[in-house]
Amino acid sequence: MATIELYLIRHGLAAEAGDEYPDDAKRPLTPQGVSRLRREARGLKALGVAFDQILTSPLVRARQTAEVFAQAQDGKVPVAQLDALAPGGTPAQVMHGLADYGRRKAIALVGHEPNMGELAAKLLGTRTPVPFKKGAIGRIDFDALPPLKPGRLAWFATPRMLKKLGK
Repeated sequence: MATIELYLIRHGLAAEAGDEYPDDAKRPLTPQGVSRLRREARGLKALGVAFDQILTSPLVRARQTAEVFAQAQDGKVPVAQLDALAPGGTPAQVMHGLADYGRRKAIALVGHEPNMGELAAKLLGTRTPVPFKKGAIGRIDFDALPPLKPGRLAWFATPRMLKKLGK
């Protein structure tokens, strides 16, 4: 049976909420956030990581994060919106949305905290959320999607680790 790699990615550094962006859904990545994510994407490439599908929250900063990772793979990775990855989405809703992608072997999910940490905990069969800094990435392996049992944590990388690999 082939392993399915599920990558959980928290969006990059975004503009602060406030007068300029009163609608949280429209806050974009900062130029520094984009630059850092590009270095992370190069770090993933150096590790031989390639996605065959990226699913993203509908919020601007998550969509932009997904696009940075897709572009790093020559723009050949399809990016689709999964509303369950937006703040307030549940792990059960995410898993239901993943059912349509069961034939894929390397799927990236781009979302927000605390959702990503809670999703990681659920996928690993633990109660304690996994803390995701902005730009953090974890890989959890499964035998099938939707998973029938807890996944196996293959690795977890902080943004700093990936940026060093992507220099």
